[in-house]
Amino acid sequence: MLSTFTGVAQELPPVFSVRRPGRRAVCPACRRETAWRACPSCHSRLAAEYCANPGKIVALVGAKHAGKSTYIAVLIHELMNRVGEELDASLVPCDDRTIERYKTDFNRPLYGDHRLLSFTQSAKTAARDPLVYLFTRTGGGWRRRTASLTLVLFDTAGEDLREREMSELHLRYLNAADAVIFLLDPLELPGAQAALHGSARERGGILADDLMSDQMDVVVRVTELLRKRNSGRLAIPAAVALSKIDELRPSMERQSALHRTRDPLGALDLDDREAVDEQVRALLHQWQAGMIDRYLSQQYNDYALFGLSALGEVPEGQKVARSGIRPYRVEDPLLWLLYRFKMLDGIRR
Repeated sequence: MLSTFTGVAQELPPVFSVRRPGRRAVCPACRRETAWRACPSCHSRLAAEYCANPGKIVALVGAKHAGKSTYIAVLIHELMNRVGEELDASLVPCDDRTIERYKTDFNRPLYGDHRLLSFTQSAKTAARDPLVYLFTRTGGGWRRRTASLTLVLFDTAGEDLREREMSELHLRYLNAADAVIFLLDPLELPGAQAALHGSARERGGILADDLMSDQMDVVVRVTELLRKRNSGRLAIPAAVALSKIDELRPSMERQSALHRTRDPLGALDLDDREAVDEQVRALLHQWQAGMIDRYLSQQYNDYALFGLSALGEVPEGQKVARSGIRPYRVEDPLLWLLYRFKMLDGIRR
C-alpha cells in the first residue's frame, strides 16, 4: 500500500485493525503485542501523538532553488527557541524518525557546519518521511488554557513538481493537507531581476532556460492536485511566501513594510499582516507576476502573501554568511496558519 503512494518499493510488517484502539494491541496472526499505529490508507507508521491530538498537515511546496529545506530547518529552530518563547509554546518531535532526519538532514549541516543544504531528492528515487511535531502552547487570560496540535511538514522536491504526471504520483499526500505553504523564489521572477544588486544578480535567473520550473506553473500544478477533492474555490488556507527577500530589500522604498521586523507580541498583529500582504501584492504586480495573485484569488477562499528570508544574509558560496543565520519573518506564514487554526489570537494596535 505504501509503495502505491510513494512510488518506491518498501517492506512493511503486517497491518491489522482493532475495534477499540488503545496504547497497545495484539496482532491476531502472531499474537505479539505492538504499540505501532499505521495509517489505514497507506499503512505508513503514525506517531502516537498524531492519534492523540488534532493533526494539521501543512504541505510545503515550491519550485527548484526556492529554499524549502533551508526554510524548514530555520523555521523549526525558531519555533524551538525564539518564537517558542514568545508564544509560550513547545515544539517536540513525535517519533525517532523525525529526530534523526531533522538532526542529520537539516540541523547539523546548517547550524553545525554552517553549510548550505543540498537539494531535496525526488520521491521517485528516495522515499522521505515527513517531519512530525507536537506543538503545544498556553494561551493568555485568566484561564491559561493549553492547546496542542500535531504539525506534519513535508519537504517536496522541486523535481516532483515539474510535470503533472510526476506530481500526481508522488504528491498524493496533498489530498490530506489542511494547509499549504507555497515558497516562491523572487530571484527567478524575470521582472524582479532588475532590482538585484551585487552577487544577488549572479544568483538570479539561473532557471530561465528550464521551462518546466516556472514559479506560476508550480502553483497551478499543486492547486490542480488539491482541486481533485473540491469544487469551486478551495477551502484550505494557502500561504504564499517570497523567499530570499533580503536580496531584494535594498531596492524597496524605505517605508516598505518589508523593511520592518515583526514585533514579538505573542499574537498575530493584523495591521502588520495586512501591510505585508499589500506590499508583496504590489511587488508581484511590479515584477510582472501579478497573474500569481489573480490566480490565487480565483482558486482559494483564504490566501495570504508573505516576504521572508531564512538565512537573512546572502550566502558565501556554499557556506552561510560570516554574520551567521539571521532569519527575517520566517515564522510569519505559520503564525497566520495558527491564527486560522484558532490557536493564536489576532490583535490590532
